[in-house]
Amino acid sequence: MTFSAHPESTPLPRATASTPRHGADGGRFALPTAEIERLAGAVLAAAKAGGATAAETEVSQAVGQSVTVRRGEVETIAYNRDKGIGVTVYLGQRRGHASTADFSPEALHAAVDKALAIARYTAEDPAAGLADPDRLARDIPDLDLYDPWPLAVEDAIALGREAEAAALAVDPRLTNTEGSTVAWNESEFVYANSLGFLGGYPSTRHHIDCSVIGDPGDGGVMQRDFWYTAGRGASDLQAAATVGRIAGERTARRLSARKLGTIECPVLFEAPEAADLIGAFVSAVSGGALYRKSSFLLDSLGTQVFSPNVSIREDPHIPRARGSAPFDNEGVATAPRDVVRDGVVRGYFLGSYSARKLGMTTTGNAGGSHNLVVAHGDDDLAALLRRMGRGLFVTEQLGQGVNPVTGDYSRGAAGFWVEGGQIAYPVEEITIAGNLRDIYRDIVAIGRDVDRRGSRHTGSILVGRMTVAGH
Repeated sequence: MTFSAHPESTPLPRATASTPRHGADGGRFALPTAEIERLAGAVLAAAKAGGATAAETEVSQAVGQSVTVRRGEVETIAYNRDKGIGVTVYLGQRRGHASTADFSPEALHAAVDKALAIARYTAEDPAAGLADPDRLARDIPDLDLYDPWPLAVEDAIALGREAEAAALAVDPRLTNTEGSTVAWNESEFVYANSLGFLGGYPSTRHHIDCSVIGDPGDGGVMQRDFWYTAGRGASDLQAAATVGRIAGERTARRLSARKLGTIECPVLFEAPEAADLIGAFVSAVSGGALYRKSSFLLDSLGTQVFSPNVSIREDPHIPRARGSAPFDNEGVATAPRDVVRDGVVRGYFLGSYSARKLGMTTTGNAGGSHNLVVAHGDDDLAALLRRMGRGLFVTEQLGQGVNPVTGDYSRGAAGFWVEGGQIAYPVEEITIAGNLRDIYRDIVAIGRDVDRRGSRHTGSILVGRMTVAGH
């Protein structure tokens, strides 16, 4: 990880970081780090020479491998090597952007010229511009985001077969699969702007998944379910056989699913599905939706949106986590903060542009939210089911079905009907509906079965009442 000032710009204080940068000599990247830093500087210099009053650029490269095995046979082997440069220029408060995947000097100058041409014909925007200099990152923490997986194709094939075999061994009614995929990915980027910021870092993301199909054998509908593991390094992943076994168990338990009539009842969202409820909140309190007035949570800062037992903290600095970042897409330093405390909204998600449109300051979220950690109680999943007593346990949702303007929520779902605090039978072809305002205020409990594979760390969420409709 590096941080420095462009030599032709007014330098910021140099940051410190202990994580080594890996270029062509330390990983599988096509270009060494020094070269992509040089390219970033060349883009800024070209923009300045072309008359830009300010400019910013991101240079990135990535390499990855994905192997899919189905029915024990290799179905696909994909290898990717990508690179790109994006440049944004400002002529006062007029903005232009262009990008290219060609790193030749001619292509870089052409991209800068295109961005300048766009800016010349763009109307002035008072909110346009680089991030405020005093918000740019100076000290960059070591977040341990780069952990390559030296996995050969033959070894990936073996892991895929292991996962698939473990899945099919769970139950004889599991007769087919959609395959098992084993993949690794390495990426690196450098962001630089004409204020003197130059910083970037490498990161990795690897995963194993398995999807299984089951036939109940009684004339019923075939079912499918899956499981996956993901992490920064191979040591963060579940064993391939474990992934397959869980995928098989999840599919087998859905066989002979029934339909439901229309009813109002408690709904328990399994942790991976509960993350969608948090995602809808993030979208509603993000800058673009707020300044366009296309959110059901306009002017919600300081108001009670969730039940008092809900608190959400954004923590961008969790080592090795999916949503960790020392700075956002504008170079603004990230920092832990409370987003929701005791049900009250304490923060929005803003970049510099949206913040200026709203008359506020950036929250370091240009590019999106970081790790969102939802506080949880002491109940595990079994305890939440007992607490619910009778209702619907949702393990899969289908389609979008969220109106960001009104907060109306209606999605296809599958899962299990619960009686007496115990799973009674699987259900399918149902719709769950409500309004997110009511759903958030009616959150009864959050379990300690936290899913940390993504950037929203939450346990299962129990909602007191929703409408459940059969098809």
